[in-house]
Amino acid sequence: MQVDLIIESEHVFTGCEPTTRSGAVACADGHLVAVGPREDVRTFARQMNAASGAAAPEVRDFGDALVMPGLHDSHLHFFHSAVYSSPLATTFMGTSEADCVTRMKAFAATRPEGWLLAQGWREYRWEPPTMPTKRSLDEAFPTRPVALYSGDAHTLWLNSVALHELGLSLESVPPTGGSYDRFEDGELTGIVREAAAMELMPKIMGAFSNAEIMDAYRGFFATLARNGVTSVCDLSLMAHPGLDFIRDDVHAALLARGELTARVHVFPTLLADMSRFEAMRQTYTGPYLQAPGFKQFFDGVSSQHTAWVSEPYANARSAGDCGRPTVDVDTMRTLVLAAAAKGYPVRIHTIGDAAIHAALDIFEEARATYGPLPEGRRNCLEHLENFLPGDVERLAKLQVVAAVQPPHMTLDPGGPERDLGPERVPYMWPFRTLLDRQTVLAFGTDSPVVDVNSMDVLYAAVTRQDPKSHEPAGGWLPAERTGMAEALRAYTQGSAAAAGRRRELGTLEVGMLADVCVLDRNVLTCDVADIQKTQVLATFMGGRCVFER
Repeated sequence: MQVDLIIESEHVFTGCEPTTRSGAVACADGHLVAVGPREDVRTFARQMNAASGAAAPEVRDFGDALVMPGLHDSHLHFFHSAVYSSPLATTFMGTSEADCVTRMKAFAATRPEGWLLAQGWREYRWEPPTMPTKRSLDEAFPTRPVALYSGDAHTLWLNSVALHELGLSLESVPPTGGSYDRFEDGELTGIVREAAAMELMPKIMGAFSNAEIMDAYRGFFATLARNGVTSVCDLSLMAHPGLDFIRDDVHAALLARGELTARVHVFPTLLADMSRFEAMRQTYTGPYLQAPGFKQFFDGVSSQHTAWVSEPYANARSAGDCGRPTVDVDTMRTLVLAAAAKGYPVRIHTIGDAAIHAALDIFEEARATYGPLPEGRRNCLEHLENFLPGDVERLAKLQVVAAVQPPHMTLDPGGPERDLGPERVPYMWPFRTLLDRQTVLAFGTDSPVVDVNSMDVLYAAVTRQDPKSHEPAGGWLPAERTGMAEALRAYTQGSAAAAGRRRELGTLEVGMLADVCVLDRNVLTCDVADIQKTQVLATFMGGRCVFER
């Protein structure tokens, strides 16, 4: 064995205890082979390299910086994140429908031909907060197709040219779990929701070449490395049965070229036919690219009243306005039980309390029928916006990981109170309560819904405040804040558990993969106001430096 690299600091956070200590870690063949006091690690390395006739290892002393496990984004959509952060598209929330159109005109100047694509608009944050239509886009772009994906990635806003190119007309029927908004006379407004929007995205994204997509992926990998992210879970956005946005071929091509700078765990859509997943699982068996399990959708989002809730929305738009499941409950049960029979974990998008409850019922039945999943594998629920009180206890009992995205809490100021009412608000994003019940939290971003800004994730978790506005003062439901050590563990160990790799990732221990992030300050002790000022100094994946400031 030859030690290649020693990383030293006055502040090493291994993740095994809540504080830091002065020390070092030694890397060999992509793994950590020594962790401890500096001199002990150096002595070990000298002895190992002398025995093998190797030269002395490189020593990187980071002084007072924080050395910690590489961060792991437990929930993002790689394809969309890559495209929307590349020159192929643009991103903005906008302040109004008119403002969005103006921004699209500016973007059009950079792309004189083909589709115009954007992401990020949130009409409930506009003034006035009204849903846009194709008419404003038609006036600005009478001859070019335009598609704007909403900030929550559940709704498309299209112009007439786009509707025509996508084959949508007055007679079009949306797929199950989706819908087309219409004017009073039945004409399409250009707003396409949920499964109907996801069905159209491949046709829109098909306008880009493989070379363009590869470049977009390279750019997004670089962004991850700049944020200290060494591992991700790439979760599917299902377009229609048999097709999702998991581009394992792009990941595999970059891996073959030595250009993968973060470990990727792909979760394709759970279907009755598991052959695609099983082929991936057999093909991607190395340490950099794996297919650990499946993803499914049970509901939508609260802001559009498509999240499935047990009681009508506080601002109900119609009688019995409770949203609805995007997949029939019996169908979801059949799918999950079939996966459980083979020992495959499933991750389910559940935002409303009814969706969470139904998913837990299915996981409970699967566990009772087939026993726990094989060691190291965990089912996960994604997002978990609001709970029925009795369901908070069930996640830990059923060993279900809560994959959450802290910046989501404040994306819609006042939205929880407006949509769900004050009685349900105390059961929303209850991180502290979940931790106290011994639930495993896994942190992520849901990028491109929010940026993969790792310091924003940590700031939101420990303050319950919006990373941009820093509101509300004192934090939203401040009793549910996490400590920084807990946040770091959720962003490393918890996410590793969601990927089924807790034995290899998430802590700095001998035998673990040598994924290391170096921050320019100790976020465990710094002032809360300084968390977002923190910069990543270096990122190591498998002992290889993939980013250095």
